[in-house]
Amino acid sequence: MSDSKVLSDAKLKRILTGTVTSDKMNKTVTVLVERKVKHPLLGKIIRVSKKYHAHDEANEIHTGDVVMIEECRPIAKTKTWRVAKLLEKAAAN
Repeated sequence: MSDSKVLSDAKLKRILTGTVTSDKMNKTVTVLVERKVKHPLLGKIIRVSKKYHAHDEANEIHTGDVVMIEECRPIAKTKTWRVAKLLEKAAAN
């Protein structure tokens, strides 16, 4: 019984890596996550992308940065992800 309780307490958070496409909102960034999947019928590898809203408390993440986001409790209606780490800064213009 204690093993099941330990597993439920240490619930794993999903972690994704993507590129920031927008930082116009206050304390929120939009992250584009791309993944490659095999088409079930044709067998061709295709790119599938999805956008997530992530919480950025310090407003330090900007467009073009590569970030790691992790799942968290709902912060707003569409925001259930938090920026965990900045992996790569965007090239300076």
